[in-house]
Amino acid sequence: MQWAGSRDLVSPSETVVLAIYHDNPYVTPASKLRSDACVTVPKGTPIADDIGSMVIPGGLFAVAHVEIDGSQYGEAWDRLMGEWMPQSGYQPDDRLCYEIYLNDPGTHPESKHIVELCEPIRPL
Repeated sequence: MQWAGSRDLVSPSETVVLAIYHDNPYVTPASKLRSDACVTVPKGTPIADDIGSMVIPGGLFAVAHVEIDGSQYGEAWDRLMGEWMPQSGYQPDDRLCYEIYLNDPGTHPESKHIVELCEPIRPL
């Protein structure tokens, strides 16, 4: 956000803040987990310094819209993957999963995080 903000690339009505996860925390040791903190920027934005860019592939996703405390992220993912997924007729595919952050918990009356959990899926 600091990088994007200092370049006037943050627009409250357009910028999406998200985290992309590269590893499964139930398989990968905690010291080896990888994730990216991201903001969307207009196509063609010059990237420099230690900032990278990527395009998130489209396709079919299971999306869980949750309103949670900061300590409940794991529980929310467990519900999506452990409860919804086995009954859905779908399975995860190989694309990256991510979270889209829809609010600033500091401005929420109960300090809740409003988030969309996005898991790429394909039919069984």
